Amino acid sequence: MDVENTAELARTIEALLFLSSMPVTEIELAEACQVELALVQQAVGLLEKDLEPGRRGLLLRRVGEGLLLATDPGSELAARRLLASPRTPPLTQAQAETLAIVAYQQPVARPEIARIRGVSSESAVNSLGERGLIEESGRSRFGATIYRTSALFEKVFGLDGLEALPDPAKFDPTPEDERDIRERLLAAGEQRSDQ
Repeated sequence: MDVENTAELARTIEALLFLSSMPVTEIELAEACQVELALVQQAVGLLEKDLEPGRRGLLLRRVGEGLLLATDPGSELAARRLLASPRTPPLTQAQAETLAIVAYQQPVARPEIARIRGVSSESAVNSLGERGLIEESGRSRFGATIYRTSALFEKVFGLDGLEALPDPAKFDPTPEDERDIRERLLAAGEQRSDQ
């Protein structure tokens, strides 16, 4: 096998090892790549040289009879910090609706959010507050808490300010889209009134 084909096989083996969470034997790699074991061994040798310690962020490790990709030990502290930070789950539909209302109507009180949504939004408001996407900005004259979006909201959504929010007036649905939206809203309203 020439150098170019060996390098291509080494790239394929690297991809296979990246995809596998468990060590993979050279025989398994040969079967997956449909090549002779000797060719896999050549490509693995090339990959080992390319991934030798100190050159890149990954290493090729031999574990028992198999091979796997591992991170360079020099990255351990940074990796621990990255993986230790909590991952936030995606927004629920109720949270997304509530966040949109706050973003476009701010400052807005919880009763107004509930009126616009047509259902209680207490849980969604609390969750968005805990996530740091909205914050209290005072009280209405009736004593209700007023909410606005936070700086984190702008950062998470990549906005340079609230003026960068998409203009809802520019949303011009086709007649079919408008009919579909109207039907879905009516069905959702009927469903809520039945509960």
